[in-house]
Amino acid sequence: MAGSLQVERRSIDPVPEAERHGHPRSLFTLWFASNMQITSAVTGALTVLVGLHPLWALVAVALGNAIGAVPMALHAAQGPKLGIPQMIQSRAQFGVYGAVLPLVLVVLMYLGYFASGNVLGGQALAEIIQLPVDASIVLYAGLSALIAIVGYRLIHRFGWLASLVSVVVFVYLTFRLVTTHDLGAVLAGAEPDVPAFLLALSLTASWQLTFGPYVADTSRYLPSSTSVRATFWWTYAGTALGATWAMSFGALAYAVSGPQFKGHEVAYVVGLGGDGLVLPLLLAIALGKFTVNVLNIYGGYMTAATTLTAFTRRAVLSPGARIGYIALVGVLGGALAVLGRGDFLANFVLFLHFLLYFLTPWSAINLVDFYWLRKEEYDLAAMYDPDGRYGRWCAPALVAYFAGIVVQIPFSHVDRVFTGFLVPHLGGADIAWLLGLLVPGFLYWGAMRRRIGTGAADADTRLESDKPGERTW
Repeated sequence: MAGSLQVERRSIDPVPEAERHGHPRSLFTLWFASNMQITSAVTGALTVLVGLHPLWALVAVALGNAIGAVPMALHAAQGPKLGIPQMIQSRAQFGVYGAVLPLVLVVLMYLGYFASGNVLGGQALAEIIQLPVDASIVLYAGLSALIAIVGYRLIHRFGWLASLVSVVVFVYLTFRLVTTHDLGAVLAGAEPDVPAFLLALSLTASWQLTFGPYVADTSRYLPSSTSVRATFWWTYAGTALGATWAMSFGALAYAVSGPQFKGHEVAYVVGLGGDGLVLPLLLAIALGKFTVNVLNIYGGYMTAATTLTAFTRRAVLSPGARIGYIALVGVLGGALAVLGRGDFLANFVLFLHFLLYFLTPWSAINLVDFYWLRKEEYDLAAMYDPDGRYGRWCAPALVAYFAGIVVQIPFSHVDRVFTGFLVPHLGGADIAWLLGLLVPGFLYWGAMRRRIGTGAADADTRLESDKPGERTW
């Protein structure tokens, strides 16, 4: 445990082989805990809210997570190979300066999800310690920042603890839900509704796709000898199982309770456990939300640093700068949470869902480059040098990226914000994310395969800091 409390030294710089450690099974508990929480349950409830029969909602939950977790886990497998944060690796596709565009969008995503997490976690904390809600939100944000400052080891240890608590709590809550309601009647008479099913499928798959920009951040300390297969499957199993369980619970909870669950999720969950377990369940809700909240601020600071250091050419952050970046994200996210506990925060979360249309093309380009074009081989030093191998801008990547955004517009549906003209013809279904994955990935592959060369490898991926007597970073 003492090692877990040692403050992390690395930030956006590559992790030398001598500092690599751990086993990919730690990724299972981390991502299981990140998904077994109240927001996942709310997302599951949305699959019934859109008009889908509860039985088909359960199918959509399972299938959506099974599909969406594939690109998510493929990103995780990049971490051990390169030993760098997820978004630094984007410079190899977009150029050192060109990568700033998706980076800025990812920073906004982190801030929004961190703020929304602070609201929900802060409300649960307020009930536990009897502080005003705003004060509890600030305290919750501060505790999240503290864990992020300590860093990688503690985050993984905390994920293990949160997974254990989540299993106990959700087993009990699922038992209560099943034994106190007639689920047979709720699940009977299922009629297929293809448009509603596609919309529910999009909601659940999108949940997994939003993890793409930071999943490799949590695997980059694993030894480079860690197999891609092991990293993929441990991550995939944790995120898909955790999300499917929590979302299925939310879908069933909404199906049997309706208005009692919608808008009163925390109160409903606590009430389901009985009067004698109010405090333990509130604590479990606060703890469950805490894991993903820490990941949001942890990834947020590295993404912000990656954005700014593209122009300063810095590859290493001092301990003070690292803490400063974490504090900045923490203060902004905490302020957004306090100021936006009402309608503003709800609208901001809608905006974050809109951002998904911009992040899906990035994911496709990144994965095609890593697995099919460069075949896992990169020049790490060039990712920190605008005049290096990857240059400042990569026009084919940017063209493919914008094409991936444009092709989604007719199929996009964001409630109260925008509805594409083809969405009504699909019965309200949103299939934009499928096009956002397929089109930019194909365009980028077609434009870059000759430039990179089939099977061509970049420079040696060994860290210069691994070579005796040398240290570049």
